[in-house]
Amino acid sequence: GPPPPPPQSVGGKGGGGYKVENERLFGEFLELCTRLTSEHPEVIPFLCGRHQQASPTFLSSAELRNVLSRCLNRVRCRPTKVYVYINELCTVLKAHSQRRKLSLASIPSSEPSSSSPRPPDASSPHPTPTPSSSSPTATAASPASSSSSSHHHQQHHTPSHPHPAGSKRQIRYLENLLRVYTGEIQRLQERELDLAELDSEDSSYLQESRLKRKMMRIFERLCELKQCSSLTGRVIEQRIPYRGTRYPEVNRRIERFINRPEAFPDYNDILKLIQKASARHGLGLARRQMENMAQDAFREVGNRLQERRHLDLVYNFGSHLTDQYRPGTDPALLDPELAKRLRRNRTVALTRLDNVISHYAQLQDESEEEERGRRRANR
Repeated sequence: GPPPPPPQSVGGKGGGGYKVENERLFGEFLELCTRLTSEHPEVIPFLCGRHQQASPTFLSSAELRNVLSRCLNRVRCRPTKVYVYINELCTVLKAHSQRRKLSLASIPSSEPSSSSPRPPDASSPHPTPTPSSSSPTATAASPASSSSSSHHHQQHHTPSHPHPAGSKRQIRYLENLLRVYTGEIQRLQERELDLAELDSEDSSYLQESRLKRKMMRIFERLCELKQCSSLTGRVIEQRIPYRGTRYPEVNRRIERFINRPEAFPDYNDILKLIQKASARHGLGLARRQMENMAQDAFREVGNRLQERRHLDLVYNFGSHLTDQYRPGTDPALLDPELAKRLRRNRTVALTRLDNVISHYAQLQDESEEEERGRRRANR
């Protein structure tokens, strides 16, 4: 049947109002699995151990509620796959255990203790499948791309201090975790979002955002274990060279600034960079010259950053829900009136952008004049 509706009480970020419901769902899951795994009685204690080791925050979260609901419904529909769904739940619980918080930097490089209980191995009648290294992890390369730029991808590089290579078991575990999270994100994207849920701190959008951030940490850790670069080839990772002025010192400062993660400078940022470069390297630039230079640099830098973000959005925007969609031709190609209106709108937008830049440049001039006037009056 369909998953149960969300409870009325909503906890804080990460979810704090689902504890009672999660306990009920886990009890139902245990009861159902106990009947289906009677041939392997060691499975249920193993699952309970994983549950007991999970952090209290996660045990009260909406994320666990979603996983439990999904696994419970799947076991009811396909009881012969019970070990698969038990393994999926164990993987998620292990990722949120108190001893093994998913900061992923703390994932031990040694093999887990062999003395801990394990689910049935391949020799059992119902082996628990483990994804191979060819599991679909490509989704994690740019998990943030299907959402708005709420979590813009940073520039990742191979660490200067390489980490030791991970064991096959560690890599397999993280790849399996990526697969589980990918499926959960897709289910959250398919869920209908009503107006009442928009104010919830556990809305589908926020849950999806948290899972994507976790996937990014997992992906970076996986790259460390495989000793490979975490660069994905996205447009947003490409460095923007800047040679807009005839002063190399100014160009270097601006280039360093605009290539920082999440950088999108305003006019004052560019002006301050030029002023610092002039003061440090003794360029002797006049105030008006620096302001004109800042205006030109701001326009060029803003256009190039905007173009890069736009291309990154074009290449990465989308959802698995629209993968089968094949767009037709651009409506503007068939409608001259629409094409004319779009061109006119673009002209208006560029004109207004120039007006905004000029307006704030003028305000900057006036504020500096006032500041100088106050200084002269105080002398």
